[in-house]
Amino acid sequence: MSDFTSSFWPMFITVIALGGIFGCALLLWLTSKIKVVSASGDNTSGHVWDEDIREMNNSLPRWWVWMFIITIIFSLFYLAAYPGLGSFAGKLGWTQNNQYDKEVAKANKALEPLYAKFAAMPVEELSKNPEAHAIGERLFMNNCSQCHGSDARGSRGFPNLTDNDWIHGGSPEKIHETIVAGRNAMMPPLAAALGTQDDVKNVANYVLSLSGSMFDSGRAGLGKEKFAVCAACHGADGKGNQAIGAPNLTDNVWLHGAGEAAIIKRINEGVINHMPAQEGKFTPAQIQVLTAYVWGFSNNK
Repeated sequence: MSDFTSSFWPMFITVIALGGIFGCALLLWLTSKIKVVSASGDNTSGHVWDEDIREMNNSLPRWWVWMFIITIIFSLFYLAAYPGLGSFAGKLGWTQNNQYDKEVAKANKALEPLYAKFAAMPVEELSKNPEAHAIGERLFMNNCSQCHGSDARGSRGFPNLTDNDWIHGGSPEKIHETIVAGRNAMMPPLAAALGTQDDVKNVANYVLSLSGSMFDSGRAGLGKEKFAVCAACHGADGKGNQAIGAPNLTDNVWLHGAGEAAIIKRINEGVINHMPAQEGKFTPAQIQVLTAYVWGFSNNK
């Protein structure tokens, strides 16, 4: 409810909610006052079906009326205690986020003995533990597979976690660091620094030559000198720099697409990648289990 940007909608919701409740109360009161008197005086409404089935004009059962009244009273107390009237937060201060946090904390506490056992195990051993593997799989599927895929093989712009090609390093420590703090990567547009679009195409072919891909040898030769602009991050040999997250250009693994056109696009437009930090989302023990699970993709083969 706090997301409203106009005072109209909180007022609208409040009017609808209270109008519905008081409307029901008014309807109940009016029906208790109305008495239909039939011409025959036999306490029927005058409606007849199948020649002899007559609708009686009896009052509502008292128990039903009191149930209706109790429901109306309960709804008023409920709206006073919990959110429901526009931007009014309720006297109890309940929110779905707080409720979720409490349930997660309760579940984590119940699992503490199991996680304590995992915390004492090295990642290499933990990655082969069936219990830890099952928990790590659920953590991965619920939180990581949206980007990296259910098989962890990634897709364009999202790294493959199964192939030993690590942008920031694939050791348990580096994987743990990535999960905890997240990653921010940025390659600036470099076309202006390289010169003309012809120079961009030459450099793209030189990059293709580094990985053994199909390339134009004439253009690659011309692009070698201009590659010095790229070497500041990717290294003179193109093997990248894990310390700053600069990918290896010699292994024929392409995060943003292979081929001349894809490389030219990256040089011209640059790219920004972001993986959010997960430290506040998981407990340290859960991060340990998830680290072991991810590490196992490329090491337990």
